[in-house]
Amino acid sequence: MNSAEWEFTTEFRASGPDRGGGNLQVWYTKDGRLGAGTSSVYTVGRFDGLVLAVDQYGGSGGMIRGFLNDGAQDFSNSHNVDSLAFGHCTYAYRNLGRLSKLTIRQTKTAFIVDIDGNKCFSTNEIQLPSDNYLGISAGSAETPDSFEVFKFLTTTPAPITIDPANSGTMREQQDTQFSNQQPIAPAGTPPEAPASQYRTSEAQFEDLHNRIQALTAQLSVLHSAVLAFTQVGEQRHIELLQRARVPHDQLNAMEARQQAIERSVIQLQRDIEGKDYKNHLIDIKDAMKESHSSLMTSLPESMGQIVATSAPRMGMFLFWVVVVQLLLAASYVIYKKRRANAPKKYL
Repeated sequence: MNSAEWEFTTEFRASGPDRGGGNLQVWYTKDGRLGAGTSSVYTVGRFDGLVLAVDQYGGSGGMIRGFLNDGAQDFSNSHNVDSLAFGHCTYAYRNLGRLSKLTIRQTKTAFIVDIDGNKCFSTNEIQLPSDNYLGISAGSAETPDSFEVFKFLTTTPAPITIDPANSGTMREQQDTQFSNQQPIAPAGTPPEAPASQYRTSEAQFEDLHNRIQALTAQLSVLHSAVLAFTQVGEQRHIELLQRARVPHDQLNAMEARQQAIERSVIQLQRDIEGKDYKNHLIDIKDAMKESHSSLMTSLPESMGQIVATSAPRMGMFLFWVVVVQLLLAASYVIYKKRRANAPKKYL
């Protein structure tokens, strides 16, 4: 940009699923693409200039914010980039079905941002340099939006040199030029002429024929443009339907699983309510009684056998008692004999 006063206009359209996300940035920086590249306002590092961000900040549904940097601030390492905005306005830009027109104007006294012909924000404290570069970038989220840019136009006021000596003559010439200006007719349209020029029916028919042909050509161009827009719209509609198929498939699978669980629960309930378990309980009770009676009958006999087989024998016990008594008697006899045969000592 080589002028201190300039105006930038872009027309864009954003579309996507209900929970889609993304952002659009308009850059006016000193280093151009080298400074910003394809970054967003949250991932760019140090840049010198202006960035205008269009996104869904804070769940507002759409917002336009302006950020300034002189190269000292690293936005990618900033803990709160949103607090650096110097101006903002809310604007729901997604899925409008039409183009959104964004205009940025830098005058000698003010910096103004308009959206769809309405003022977004302005300030008289900013004067951007005239040697910066304009550019546009877009970023996407996990569920991306589609940003389409249809217009990228910059304009600057033409310089006017006024000679005081000829100022009156120039003003008269300008007035004459503006008064003689005619609307620009489409290509192929016959030039305008007074009705008195067409004196014969042949001339009138020729003029009418030429105008009908020009109108037909314009209608053909208009039809082609409408057809192109219709094809683009159908393509976008098909893409949206394809993106929306996955959630529907998942919902169908979940619904099928839920129905299978419901069928299993209903079948289980029918089995519980339809079968009579009284006979089974009686059989279990009889089996327990039989087990108890057989246990009570066989337990004493078993215990008696165990005691009989495990108790010591009485004959063996008496035998050992006699043996012990005999041993004691023999020991006593031997002791008496030895005592009797022992030499006696007299005092």
